[in-house]
Amino acid sequence: MADPIILNPADSVAVLATSARKGDDPLGLGAALPAPLPAGHKLARIAMAKGAPVIKFGQFIGSATEDIPVGAHVHSHNCTFAPHDESHAIGADLAQAEAAVSALSRSFMGYRRDDGRVGTRNYIALCATVNCSATVIRKAAQELEAEGALAPYARIDGVIALAHGTGCGMAATGRGADYLDRVLWGHATHPNVGAAVFVGLGCEVMQIERMRAHYGSGQPARFHALTIQATGGTRATIEAIKAHVRGLLPLINQAEREPCPVSELRIGLQCGGSDGFSGITANPALGVASDMIVGCGGTVILSETPEIHGAEGLLLRRTTPDVAERLIACLNWWEDYAAQGGGSLDNNPSPGNKAGGITTILEKSLGAVAKAGATPLRAYYDYAEQVTQPGLVFMDSPGYDPVSATGQIAGGAQLIVFTTGRGSAFGSKPAPTLKLSTSDRLFDAMQDDMDLNCGDILSQGVSLTDKGAEIFEAILRVASGEPSKSETLGLGDFEFVPWQVGAVM
Repeated sequence: MADPIILNPADSVAVLATSARKGDDPLGLGAALPAPLPAGHKLARIAMAKGAPVIKFGQFIGSATEDIPVGAHVHSHNCTFAPHDESHAIGADLAQAEAAVSALSRSFMGYRRDDGRVGTRNYIALCATVNCSATVIRKAAQELEAEGALAPYARIDGVIALAHGTGCGMAATGRGADYLDRVLWGHATHPNVGAAVFVGLGCEVMQIERMRAHYGSGQPARFHALTIQATGGTRATIEAIKAHVRGLLPLINQAEREPCPVSELRIGLQCGGSDGFSGITANPALGVASDMIVGCGGTVILSETPEIHGAEGLLLRRTTPDVAERLIACLNWWEDYAAQGGGSLDNNPSPGNKAGGITTILEKSLGAVAKAGATPLRAYYDYAEQVTQPGLVFMDSPGYDPVSATGQIAGGAQLIVFTTGRGSAFGSKPAPTLKLSTSDRLFDAMQDDMDLNCGDILSQGVSLTDKGAEIFEAILRVASGEPSKSETLGLGDFEFVPWQVGAVM
């Protein structure tokens, strides 16, 4: 078996690179395992007394709940979440992070829109303002596809139905209404969308007039709006949507790809179904690719706020006081928000995460933050806000992947890069998802879902630098039109999930 992985000399645990059998002594310390263990799980490098800190990545990930002997399995049965050091040295590593930005110049083939932004895809979007109009937009999109309406138009990627379960039974003002407003508007005006149609019922809280107000006195021809009640019912509305889309097709098909600088790209960073290798292979390799995007003048968006809890200090050390203040306030809000629901942020690691070797949210967060690379954290954004600042930025969102990616796309992300250790069947529209596996095992088991394997970092000794460059090139290919695995599978129609915050009334 391969030697266990020691990530930092200060670590009190090592990570199994391969599975171990009963009776094996992976660390060679005379401690035979009483039962088999999967790869990705942790073993004690030193004896730890009850209450002692457990260290991985050179960082605190929890406390021992009992005496742990050398060579023992360290996991949920003997290690638990405990408060971490929150005396953050804000900006301490900012100069070092500035030095990590290496100027690069690369391009991809994108769609240059009239407002100057660049798209990686060319969709027509049907946007429901309320759950009541979800069926009509889905049926319109399905019928157009079944009728072959798009067949003559090779430059149109499809008609997408952005349906959701809210839009009424909610407060007309406040955080929840603002989030839905931003999500709908951000998707309708997204650079990957050539035209959009808003469809409502007519009497809902999220009125189409709220969307129309964004335009002021003028309304561009590429946007259209109608309601079921005013159009004459369900069937009449489906036919009206289809007729309008048919009229748009020749216009939207005129878009042509052209060379565009990588500085125009906004990439959403996601991880889901994480395992014990996520923070060792795929996430740090994606961090290298993130640094390359930033070096080209582009933007990478880190999100999933509950999954930076415990690792926020790594970000705060390379940002400015104003950004740090907003991020800390956000994390404090999340602690209160979780408590209101009877939970805590340490509820985050899922059963699958734990089966893959992740014990606490602190451990998971340290691996997740690696996606962000080493450059300065330039800005903080609320959920679904338009992202305008180049470089590494943070957007507040839940850790639930569909909700988080929906916010990133609404903010302008033209592509999502998603790492997974357990195997997530995830896609997104109108921004495609590129999926990275953390292990050879996963890549072999789910080849139809995984775009790129990062397991060879361990199995073949591929460097993080080389793997990051490979990810970067894959990003440019997909941004230029190469279909991702999730697109080929048709994923993404049901991953549009706006964050529903506030009372459902």
